[in-house]
Amino acid sequence: MYRWKYRLPQLLTLHSFYPHQAYVMLLLLMAVMGCQKTNVAPHNGSTAQHYIPETQPLVQQPVYQPINPNIGGFYVALPSRYDSTQWHYPLMIFCHGIGELGDGTANSLPLVLRNGPPKLINQKTFPPDFLVDGQHFSFIVLSPQFKQWPSANDILAVIAYAIQHYRIDTTRIYLTGLSMGGGITWDFASANTSNALKLAAIAPIAGAAWPSQQKADTMAKAHLPVWAFHNQNDPTVPSSYSIDFIHYLQHAQANPAPRLTIFPVSGHDAWTKAYDPHYQENGLNVYAWMLQYHR
Repeated sequence: MYRWKYRLPQLLTLHSFYPHQAYVMLLLLMAVMGCQKTNVAPHNGSTAQHYIPETQPLVQQPVYQPINPNIGGFYVALPSRYDSTQWHYPLMIFCHGIGELGDGTANSLPLVLRNGPPKLINQKTFPPDFLVDGQHFSFIVLSPQFKQWPSANDILAVIAYAIQHYRIDTTRIYLTGLSMGGGITWDFASANTSNALKLAAIAPIAGAAWPSQQKADTMAKAHLPVWAFHNQNDPTVPSSYSIDFIHYLQHAQANPAPRLTIFPVSGHDAWTKAYDPHYQENGLNVYAWMLQYHR
């Protein structure tokens, strides 16, 4: 993504001869790179010699335990070999729509399985492994159920809970959601730079959030990759919301350049197609697109 006269190995060599200059250049490099497209090791924290790609479906379970006052329960999906490894895995947080609000109990939590990644995982059609830039990845997917419209603090609570309880690669945390969930995806990432820097990429779908230049400037400052989806004639959340967000990001000279997919159809449901692992643009589905990026 970025072109530099010196990369990290060269800077380390340079340091031996010109320590002050190398130190300054290293600080500049770290400050501006933001989200990177580089071939880093995707699974840290293991004593094993080789990562073995997952071949079996993710194992998804309900957890009837509150994360905070607005989240009474959630689904968590783990790679099938999670318990037999020490790998740290990318985290994808999925935020549901307003029709799936509930208290996280056994009676209401299954509503979260209606759409998106938790539905695909439940149907065993979500890929267990993604090959991106020559490396294999498997997600941990956490899908909270909100009692009422979520706030940025709810997403912070989910991230903190996931890091505390699961082996998360904290350089690869991705946020996505549909309708209401797409709205909180926009709003969390644009609330402040600190929030945006916690994420490696976002994918809001038919996001119910009011766009503004200020929100876009915040995400652009953090170099946050964005791929937004919407149906052209959405009667519930106008497609202009996603279009305007992308326009504002372009005006802010966001790098990487934001992506926008407008499906030329009517209806609110843009998520079935967007989350379909078989739907690709430039050879990548939304999950592989996310995995290109890390902090």
